[in-house]
Amino acid sequence: MRTNSLVPQRVAVVLNPIKLQADEARDAVILACRKGGWSDPEFYLTEEDDPGYSMARRALEDDADVVLAAGGDGTVRAVAETLAGTGTPLGLVPLGTGNLLARNLGSNLADPRHCVDVALFGSEKSIDTVSFNVEREDGTLDENRFLVMGGGGFDAQIMADTKDDLKDMVGWVAYGEAGARHLFNRPGWARFQVDGGEWESARARSVMVCNCGELTGGMVLVPDAKLDDGVLDLVVMSPRSMLGWARMAAKVLFRHTHDLPVIDFHRGKHVRVEFWDATESEIDGDSLGKIKAFESEVFPGSLRVRVAPSMANLDEPEAPVIDAADPDKI
Repeated sequence: MRTNSLVPQRVAVVLNPIKLQADEARDAVILACRKGGWSDPEFYLTEEDDPGYSMARRALEDDADVVLAAGGDGTVRAVAETLAGTGTPLGLVPLGTGNLLARNLGSNLADPRHCVDVALFGSEKSIDTVSFNVEREDGTLDENRFLVMGGGGFDAQIMADTKDDLKDMVGWVAYGEAGARHLFNRPGWARFQVDGGEWESARARSVMVCNCGELTGGMVLVPDAKLDDGVLDLVVMSPRSMLGWARMAAKVLFRHTHDLPVIDFHRGKHVRVEFWDATESEIDGDSLGKIKAFESEVFPGSLRVRVAPSMANLDEPEAPVIDAADPDKI
């Protein structure tokens, strides 16, 4: 399936109204639809206790041809989880701090209007989604799905303790402040199993499952990870000293290819991780609280996403991105 940008579409927008650029995004979508000769979009506003799940379901019930997620990573994940497997494409209008999926798909984060043009008139790409089913201390089970990464340990502690007011002021740099406060926490024992193989144990600071590799600030954690390769990348980080952290940071920042004893990579389609002590967890930058274990499985090509032509699947015909600001091109 490909986008025919010249065919009118029924556009739905799941919008987080408290984001700083929410009004600008709303106006940009309305203008783009009108310049294309389409009906005005339908807006579904997120709520404090629902980042977009019920709104995306209502959009599907209303027969939307494309559903735009205008908000942060939480809104994108909620809409994507709802759309996965339906064939209805997701359009990205990133308004958050991390914007992890948008970064990995090459979105122009500095220009919301260009993101709107891509979301409405761009090509389509099939990407994988990943389940993240957790077991909590009381034995309860929670089912989730992510797009970028999830795990337990240091990364989750950062997400849980990053100050919202600081994020509003300095953006993704706020994560560094939270990371500094947890840098020398004690590691904990974890064991993991990939594709039903042998169990391995590690005294780790963080155990993460990644669907793609880029983090905030242009850092690349897993250079070989791809959103559409049908496999998971398991990352086990175990630095014990400042030197260990420095060597790992250098590898991420400068994209060194040499192996380090403080970071291990594994690949597969199914992963189970168990922690000796309850550990903070997160998916796509959202804290999930403390867990005892998680299981992840990849669902290849289960979500359609609107992207710029250069990011589309190579085996699919590309549809041009139309500049909605120029009516002569529509």
